[in-house]
Amino acid sequence: MRPLQHLSLARFGAYCLALLASSLITLNPAAAQSILRDAETEALLRDMTAPLVEASELEPGNVDIVLINDPSINAFVAGGQVIYVHAGLINAAETANEVQGVLAHELGHITAGHVVRFNERTTAANGITLLSLLVGVGAALAGAGDAAIGAIMAGQRAAIGSFLAFNRNQEASTDLAGARYLSGAGISGRGMLKFFDRLRDLEIRRGFSQGDDATYTRTHPLSGDRIQTLRDLLQEDPAWDTPEDPELQERFLRVQAKLFGYLAEPSRTLNMYPESDTSMPARYARAYAYHKDAQVEKALAETAAMLASDPDNPYFLEVKGQILLESGRPEEALVPLRRATDLTLNQPLIAGIFGHALIATEDKANYPEAEKVLRAAVAKDRFNPFAWYQLGVVYAAKGDIPRAKLASAEQQVMNRDYPQALRNAQAAEAGLPVGSPDWLRAQDVALQARSELEQLRDR
Repeated sequence: MRPLQHLSLARFGAYCLALLASSLITLNPAAAQSILRDAETEALLRDMTAPLVEASELEPGNVDIVLINDPSINAFVAGGQVIYVHAGLINAAETANEVQGVLAHELGHITAGHVVRFNERTTAANGITLLSLLVGVGAALAGAGDAAIGAIMAGQRAAIGSFLAFNRNQEASTDLAGARYLSGAGISGRGMLKFFDRLRDLEIRRGFSQGDDATYTRTHPLSGDRIQTLRDLLQEDPAWDTPEDPELQERFLRVQAKLFGYLAEPSRTLNMYPESDTSMPARYARAYAYHKDAQVEKALAETAAMLASDPDNPYFLEVKGQILLESGRPEEALVPLRRATDLTLNQPLIAGIFGHALIATEDKANYPEAEKVLRAAVAKDRFNPFAWYQLGVVYAAKGDIPRAKLASAEQQVMNRDYPQALRNAQAAEAGLPVGSPDWLRAQDVALQARSELEQLRDR
């Protein structure tokens, strides 16, 4: 019985190695967790990242920032030029500069190709495990059972240690790259250091050892070590005393409060942003809290105060329209949403809500405008399942079933409903004019859905 127990431990070690690999590469979280889409938040993150992207010499406009609905303090890259940011990180930061420090660090992962190198390291670590297994089997065949188990377990420990050391080295080198990008963009590194200070305090509060004995079992260097390495470098940089951008900070505080009001329970939001706080971020948060709590008039009162100070702010108009629409008053929502759409030159997410409001009036006279608005929205942003769904509703209402099915297929492939996406794409292709752009698109969607299904079958 004892050898079987040890063999189970060895298998458990291999399982931990596989689990570690999946957690370090962080490819699955973006797929498993919900993505938050918000026009104002995406615009802010894009503007915060733009000077850093330029300093990193990556192609401007090719780096995307995706917000993940996760309360943990984290950001990661998972291949390509995409940075995933958890909502918890936005909530934990105090300044836009702190978030820029994190974004600079993540850009370092992209420029260094760490995801690709991680895959190479996976192969190397698997080789260590396989070698230890062969040695262990050989020892077992020779009658040395304890030596066999020892060899296997040592191999597992070596493989896991190899992964951890490799990842710690990546993180340390990426910190330095992030510092270079902050410097090149003329942005102070104060925020980066302050955020690492906060992470270190969090580690201490949660009981994580800060001693050298802890480094072997960690995926990241100790925050204290990172701070010590970076402090002298950043303090000597000419950008160290550069003041924070007050407009960027104001926008950050608004977005932070907006996300908190949207995600937290209303009672928590009202405790964090009491009515005595008449700042714009507080009003933003309370507007969402009251809306979620079905206190519509209080929510609208907050948006009225916001718009009184900035009547042409498209995001304030958007939230007013959203509250009216979701409270069953779509006709009243049309004015602020149409204005917000015009001010942002048909920003796809805002245009999608406007198109929804036009449809929700149930006035068929509004459908042609809805179709125009929604077609423009998906042309600018194909990864917008909500807009595709609304466009499908318009097509179905006017009897254009092939295009309604194509719109449904677009939405379903993004929601990973590949069997239904394939069926709708094939039906759309059969009913659309041969050679037309929509006919070609139906073929593309069908091909994508079929490919995804084949990959799922092969796993």
